[in-house]
Amino acid sequence: MTTPEGDLEFERGRADGTDGKRSPRWMADNDGETILERARRMIRRVLEAIRGTEIDLVEYQPSVHGPLLEFDGISGLEEVDRYWVNAPFAFVTIGYDPDANHHRYHVVEPTLRPDERVLLETLFEDVRDPLLYRDEPHDDVETLLRETIHEYLERYGAEIDVRAFYRLFYYVYRDFRGYGRLDPIMHDPHVEDVSCDGYELPIFVYHDEYTDIETNVSFEKADLDRFVVRLAQHSGRHISIGDPMVETTLSDGSRAELALGEEVTPRGSAFTVRKYADEPFTPVDLLEYGTFSVEQMAYLWLAIEHNKSLIFAGGTASGKTTSMNAISMFIPPRSKVLTIEDTRELELYHDNWLSSVTRERLHDGKDVTMYDLLRSALRHRPEYIVVGEVRGEEAITLFQAMNTGHTTYSTMHADSVQTVINRLENEPINVPRAMVQSLDILSVQTLTRLESGRVRRNKVLAEIEGIDQRTGELDYSTAYTWDSEADAFRSEGSQLLAEIREERGWSQTDLLRELENRQRFLEYLWENGISDYRQFTALVNEYYADKASVLETIQAAEESRESSDASTTDETNAGNDSTASGTPVGGGGRQE
Repeated sequence: MTTPEGDLEFERGRADGTDGKRSPRWMADNDGETILERARRMIRRVLEAIRGTEIDLVEYQPSVHGPLLEFDGISGLEEVDRYWVNAPFAFVTIGYDPDANHHRYHVVEPTLRPDERVLLETLFEDVRDPLLYRDEPHDDVETLLRETIHEYLERYGAEIDVRAFYRLFYYVYRDFRGYGRLDPIMHDPHVEDVSCDGYELPIFVYHDEYTDIETNVSFEKADLDRFVVRLAQHSGRHISIGDPMVETTLSDGSRAELALGEEVTPRGSAFTVRKYADEPFTPVDLLEYGTFSVEQMAYLWLAIEHNKSLIFAGGTASGKTTSMNAISMFIPPRSKVLTIEDTRELELYHDNWLSSVTRERLHDGKDVTMYDLLRSALRHRPEYIVVGEVRGEEAITLFQAMNTGHTTYSTMHADSVQTVINRLENEPINVPRAMVQSLDILSVQTLTRLESGRVRRNKVLAEIEGIDQRTGELDYSTAYTWDSEADAFRSEGSQLLAEIREERGWSQTDLLRELENRQRFLEYLWENGISDYRQFTALVNEYYADKASVLETIQAAEESRESSDASTTDETNAGNDSTASGTPVGGGGRQE
C-alpha cells in the first residue's frame, strides 16, 4: 500500500466501510457512558478472559481467501467504468444516470460486519499509543502496523479469518498512514483535483475522462473539521478559527487550499487539493494530448537552448505550470537552474538544480517571500531562473534578471497576449514597459471543450518585438496560432528564429535543417512512447552531446520500419493473389 509520509495517525474519524456515511449516533445512558463505550468495555472483559488465541498471519491471496469487497452495483445507474485504485482493498466505479445525463464517482471499500466495527474501534484505541511513542523508528511501517494489529487481535482472543484481518488492517492503515476516507480518491491516477465544499456535502473530483463529477464520499461536521486540521498539520502548517485559511503543500507534493469553520466558508470547513502527478509530464506527453504540435515543440526547444525568456499564461487549470515544467527538460544538461515557488510543483530531472520555496513566518522568524528568494537567486549566478507564478513586486526583480542576461520562465493568469502585457504594466505588478520588452516569448494556453471532450491547447505563441518608436506601444507578433474549428496549429512566421539564425551564423537552410532534425527526434520519441521524464531527459542530453549519432540511430530505425512495412505489404499482396486463384493462403500443398 502506497501512502504519504507524515504523522502516524491521520484521521481519527469513523471507519466503518459505509462509504463515508455516518452511522446513527450512539446515545449515552444515565451514567454518561455511551452504548459504544459499554460494548467496548464488555468486549475487553470477555477478550481478557479468553486471551491467547493464535491467528495465522499469512499473506492475503484473493484466489485462495476470496474477495475483500462486495458490490452489487449502484441502483438507477449504468456502470460505465470500473478500476482499482488500491488493489485489493478499494476500487472506483463510474455510474451514468441517463435521466439526469450525468456521471457519478463511487468509491468501493471493504464492508465491516457490526462486530468488526466495534473491534476496529478497540484497535484504534489500543494500537495508537504504542506506535506513536515507539523508542526506535521502524523502516517498514506497513509491516509494523500489520504485526501490531496481529499481536493485539491475539491478545483479544479474537477468532477471525484472513479476510476479516485484512479488512481491519486496511482501515487502520488507511486512517493512520493514508488520507482517511479520502485515501482511495488520492490513489486514483485519473483524478486531478479534489474539492469539498462543506459539511455533509458530496466531494467533487475532476476526472481526466469524465471531468467534474460527484462522489459518494462526504464528511460530518466534526470529522471534516478534524480532517482539515490534520491536512494542515501533516504539511507542517497551523490552522485555527483565528487563522482559518491555509495554502500548503501536502507530503506527496499535492497543493491544498484549506478553510476551517464557518466564518470564511459559511457552508463549513472546506478544502481543495490539486493532486501532484507522480511523474512530471514531458514534451512527449504534451504532444500526445495535443497541447502543442511537433513544430511548436521544436521551436520552443531551439528558443530554450538559445536562452530566450518565456512566460506561460492562461486560466486556472489550463496547464501553464505543467507546460513550463515540461519544456524545462530542454535546458542544456550542465546549465545551472534555480526554481522559486510558493508551493512545490516543479520537478526537474537536472543535476545542477537548486529548488527554493517561500515560507511564512514561524514563531520568532520572518517571512521568506518570492521577492526575497528572487533577490537571493541572482547571487547564485543561475543561467536559468524558473518562477512558479508572478503576481506582485517579485516581477520587477524577475524582469531585472532578464535585462541582466538571465533566462527566465514563469507563469501568470491571463487569457490573451494583451492581457498579459496590461497586467505586467499595471497595479500591482508595475513592470516598466522598457523592461517588459526583454521578454522573448508569450505562450497563452486554454482549457476548452471540443467534440471529444475537454482539452488543453496552446492558443498562441507570441514574440515580443520591442517598443514601437512612433506610438510608444509594445509590439508583438504571433509565431503560431491555434485554429479551434480545425483543432490545428498554424505557423505565422518567426522573427525570433531569424535572430537565432544570425546569432549562430547559420544560413536559412541550416536553420530549417536544425528544426527538422529536432522534429524528427521528437516524433521518434512520440511514436515509440518514450515519455518517462528520466528517459526523455537522458535522450535530450544525448542529442546535445552527440547529435549526429542520435540522428543516425533514428535514421536506422526509420529505414528498418520502412523495410518492415514494405515486407508486410508484399506478403499481403501475395496472400490476396493466391486467395483469388483459389489456393489456400500459405499454400504449396497438394490441390485436390
